[in-house]
Amino acid sequence: MSNLNKRILTSFPLLILAVYAVYNNVILILSLYIISAILIFEISNILKNIFKRNKINSFIFLNLFVLYICLFATQIYFFLLGESENKQTVFLFILLICIFTDIGGYVFGKTLKGKKITSISPNKTYAGMVGSFVCSLIISIIFIRYFNLSINLVFFTFLISLISQSGDLFISYLKRKADIKDTGNFLPGHGGLLDRMDGMIFAIPIGIKIFVFF
Repeated sequence: MSNLNKRILTSFPLLILAVYAVYNNVILILSLYIISAILIFEISNILKNIFKRNKINSFIFLNLFVLYICLFATQIYFFLLGESENKQTVFLFILLICIFTDIGGYVFGKTLKGKKITSISPNKTYAGMVGSFVCSLIISIIFIRYFNLSINLVFFTFLISLISQSGDLFISYLKRKADIKDTGNFLPGHGGLLDRMDGMIFAIPIGIKIFVFF
């Protein structure tokens, strides 16, 4: 099975779980707890490799990440339990932007190849970056037409896709510093859960904030 097929097959169960979670409080709470625990475990392994000789720095950065993940999970929880109009649709919309950003980057990058963006992640190319924007905009247009949403969401999509790609590069930088390929082996075709959610953990909170305040 190709890596692309593994990515797609992995994405669908995650998307189905997300759909159930946004409409069921029990599944939402359990999912956030499990996801948070796995992310914290995976980042702890990365930090141990980065700070092999400095446990204090490892401890500090791990606690900062734990705090961030707790805020990340709490924000999602209160947003989905709040009174915002179309909150479930908004959350799934942001999630799909991140998913198609990842898939678009992989497909275009592998197919067209081309110049590398940075040495931090040698698999990231300009073709992949364009593919990320293209695929995320396609899902955005589908959402806009189907739910009769504002065309301004195209700009929102571009921003969320950009943040998601930046998050991906940031985690790639940490993995490179730790001299590891994957954050774990939790998901086939993706490595660890953090490999799959590297862009989401930054894009989803910012996307929610933009929706709430603007």
